[in-house]
Amino acid sequence: MASIEEPVTVGLLYSQTGETAVIEVAQRQGALLAVSELNAEGGLLGQPVTVLDSNPMSVPSRFRDSAERLLSQGADALFGCYMSSTRKAVLPVIDRRRALLFYPTVYEGFEYLEGCVYSGAAPNQNARMLADFLCEAYEPRFFFVGSNYVFPYESNRIMRDLFANRGASVVDEIYIPLIPSKEDIAEAIEKIRKAGPVVVFSTVVGQGAVDFYRAYDAAGFDRSVQPIASLTFGEPECLAAGVDACVGNIKAAPYFSVVRSPANQRFVTAYRSKFGAEQPVSAEVEAAYFQVKMYGEAVKRAGTTDRAAILKILPTFTFEAPQGTVRIDPVTHHTYLWPRIGIVGADGAFEIVRQTSEPEPPEPYLVEHDDPASLARVEEGWD
Repeated sequence: MASIEEPVTVGLLYSQTGETAVIEVAQRQGALLAVSELNAEGGLLGQPVTVLDSNPMSVPSRFRDSAERLLSQGADALFGCYMSSTRKAVLPVIDRRRALLFYPTVYEGFEYLEGCVYSGAAPNQNARMLADFLCEAYEPRFFFVGSNYVFPYESNRIMRDLFANRGASVVDEIYIPLIPSKEDIAEAIEKIRKAGPVVVFSTVVGQGAVDFYRAYDAAGFDRSVQPIASLTFGEPECLAAGVDACVGNIKAAPYFSVVRSPANQRFVTAYRSKFGAEQPVSAEVEAAYFQVKMYGEAVKRAGTTDRAAILKILPTFTFEAPQGTVRIDPVTHHTYLWPRIGIVGADGAFEIVRQTSEPEPPEPYLVEHDDPASLARVEEGWD
């Protein structure tokens, strides 16, 4: 625990190489931007914030080992993890060592650990709106493709329920390896083709998702009627895949880089000034940024990095994040976020086609994922 004489030290758990580096490199940059801004404002507890870094290489066991190392080296809090499998590898370390982890990525819900603060979307903050939008805008026949790990399985279970409540059908559900071969992807594409007119709901992640989107584009599907919809495939993945492979595809997320607000304009400008004018900014990057800023504010208010003090103070204030005003729920340690739907336009940027007018409370433990308003719209036939 940092004192007035010791610098506050943050530990970063982001892969700089490996299957999910395409997004984790950008998340790491979001966190580093936040640290640089804290230091430009005078640091924390009277000293500059220091960073302990790692490269877990997208491997869960390496995340666990990196968490142990960073905490042993003096990290006051850890920030990071992308895949749920990596978070789950780290949580026992957090619990045993009475430490703090800030997790910035959309996930499947149904989890709580006292020392974990969840900054990414829970299912009610993205999947619900996505199911509504897809069933209104497209033929309600869906084909699920996911990477073979926990988040895709749980997300597909939730989406299957949401689609069923809307009278839609899921014609197939398949999984490919986390690091898929060309043959794995080609087989998935062929199954989609044979299924007839379907909207693809993809929970493929990392470089595998980039390769899958490229293959889907090369296969010639008309994305005006058969788009790929996702909770994860955002601006960094679009840059990697190329504009042609992404136009017409859909993402549900609390943030897109085109959000119009002074806070977002400052954030995007600062991010690209620091890391490059063409650098993409996604919801996962924005969460990696604002969670460090919120931790910094909590340390200032508490006057300490003590875990109990930080967890007590975090829910007592709001933060003007690039997506909008956010805050931490005191019971679940999840975050109030702003659900949105974006579609990739011809210029490669997302166009926001649906969004809430106020932040959505996190409901990570819902057994029934629907809300009365959505179900009422279904009964009215989407009129």
